[in-house]
Amino acid sequence: MNYSIRKAVKDDMPQVFHLIKELASFEKEANAVEVTVEDLQADGFGDTPAFKCFVAEVNNTIEGIALVYNRYSTWKGNVLHLEDLIVSEAMRGSGLGTALLDEVIKYGHNLGVKRINWEVLDWNEPAIAFYEKKGADVKRDWFVVHLNEQGIKDYISKL
Repeated sequence: MNYSIRKAVKDDMPQVFHLIKELASFEKEANAVEVTVEDLQADGFGDTPAFKCFVAEVNNTIEGIALVYNRYSTWKGNVLHLEDLIVSEAMRGSGLGTALLDEVIKYGHNLGVKRINWEVLDWNEPAIAFYEKKGADVKRDWFVVHLNEQGIKDYISKL
């Protein structure tokens, strides 16, 4: 299979958005996506981009993405966060996931980050096995904590 991995451009965001929606359906959260194509274009390609995105392209179609952004750890210093690694359902098992992860690891290495981190759902055993096979340490004793938009508003109203 011929494919290419490259940095995303603004015009890729409709196809990136399609994969984000596909992932949301896979994760049983089809109605949870609030971001829009326009948000992705503005947030990723303005004067101070909030993220970097890599795409896997097969026959002029984006079949996978890896979206990352910089974070700071009080223990480690500069780290890279992999928000999502998505491969279309039709292309899973084709090697695109590995190629995208390779690109993220190279990118983080070139930045000199001390760690690359991401989350994986506890029921997504194929993804967990994939990451562990690549040498990742899946922290099964940590919980991810979120405060959603309404939670933020409720919190602020109590201050």
